Amino acid sequence: MSNEHWPAPVATGPIVASVSLPGSKSVTNRALLLAALADGPGVVRQALRSRDADLMVAALRALGTTLTPLAETSSSVDWQVRPGEIRGGAAVDAGLAGTVMRFVPPMAALADGPVSFDGDPHARKRPMGPILDALRALGARVDGDALPFTVHGPLTGGEVTLDASASSQFVSGLLLTAARFAKGVTIRHVGPPVPSQPHIRMTIHMLRTAGVAVDDTEPDVWRVEPGPIAARDWVVEPDLSNAAPFLAAALVTGGTVTVPDWPPATTQAGDALRGLLTDMGATVGRADGTADLVVSGTGEIAGIDADLHEVGELTPTIAVLAALAGSPSRIRGVAHLRGHETDRLTALVTEINRLGGDAEETDDGLLVRPRPLHGGTFHSYDDHRMATAGAVLGLAVRGIEVENIATTGKTLPEFAAMWASMLAAR
Repeated sequence: MSNEHWPAPVATGPIVASVSLPGSKSVTNRALLLAALADGPGVVRQALRSRDADLMVAALRALGTTLTPLAETSSSVDWQVRPGEIRGGAAVDAGLAGTVMRFVPPMAALADGPVSFDGDPHARKRPMGPILDALRALGARVDGDALPFTVHGPLTGGEVTLDASASSQFVSGLLLTAARFAKGVTIRHVGPPVPSQPHIRMTIHMLRTAGVAVDDTEPDVWRVEPGPIAARDWVVEPDLSNAAPFLAAALVTGGTVTVPDWPPATTQAGDALRGLLTDMGATVGRADGTADLVVSGTGEIAGIDADLHEVGELTPTIAVLAALAGSPSRIRGVAHLRGHETDRLTALVTEINRLGGDAEETDDGLLVRPRPLHGGTFHSYDDHRMATAGAVLGLAVRGIEVENIATTGKTLPEFAAMWASMLAAR
């Protein structure tokens, strides 16, 4: 964890800005993996350039895929992807990327030799058992129950039962490669409800777009028939979850923030921001005749009672807005956040209270009560969404310093510069 502190800028008036977002990390890493498993060369356009995406590219290259940049900017890449024979003997660095540590092992089970996985120190604490046990049940040999581990194929597929209540990525990880298994796969979830269901819907939508037959008509059961994954051109949508801190700035400052090209229909979890910010006092709509999303605030923030089970990644932003609100808030359904990049529930309570706030952890979420805040260090725990949450608080509270703002490079490498540009636009 870096000891460098970033002085969070204070807003001196209402922010009025337009913020263009780079591509979705969730779409990018799914598209890259599907392109690597496809039946011919394809292109992934406007792919995000970030640490998580770079780790996926490196993992796919290690397994035999050729990825060539066709066009590049500081935040995006158009990748030409040429699938190759999936080769063993590789070592994959998952970093802190859940999409790498959970999506790539099923592909590695198709390799002609062992593939080893490791990652950052905190990644070794993240839940992995359900997907590794599932790979064993489907015919692979796996040495280890968490990072580091080694996958030995071949994997034939079939039926498997798992508990995906800790992460929807356990389901998505199996689904993405399932068509390449000789028997396909039938996944049955048993246990508490699976969180972040929009991410599973995103996976299924992208599989069907690539010609894969997926049956999800039975609750908590997913069936994928064996067959080819069609090569195609993918175009990555803007990352709507990364819009959260920028749109929150409109609410905090009584300003207006516009995000261009907000998709009219999407499977991204970040689309829920439209309703959540409305409930907290914002006016949300489209710019006339465009797809641009416009969020305006009054400077007054209403407390909220919200179940964020399906959109848990938005919790850090909603929690810090709640700390600035005029009435108490309750966030429910997010117990699974204890297994994310850090234990986000404990981290949020610790950092809000460190600044004089009144936050309390519950069994499945948070209670946040209004209390005047003061400056101080807001620790990021090497978690990108914690870092951006600290920036939101800093708009309203003088003297906040965010520890290791560079951790936003996981999904938004230019965050600090984008934040400064948003404030300067006013």
